[in-house]
Amino acid sequence: MREAEARELRRQITQLELDLIEAANSGGKGKLHDIAHSLRWQKARLERLEECLAAMPAGKTIGPDP
Repeated sequence: MREAEARELRRQITQLELDLIEAANSGGKGKLHDIAHSLRWQKARLERLEECLAAMPAGKTIGPDP
């Protein structure tokens, strides 16, 4: 479950990075600030989740990962 959450966060971060580039090119400072804030927050969340995953014993997954 946590691994799926980490994959989803990586996907969201990739999209936010693309949105950030688009906002920078369009000159929308308010939108740029909002996207940058979301990007920082998601990256911090992913870092905490990856630390949690790294601390888990290997081979101790709960159920299949879709």
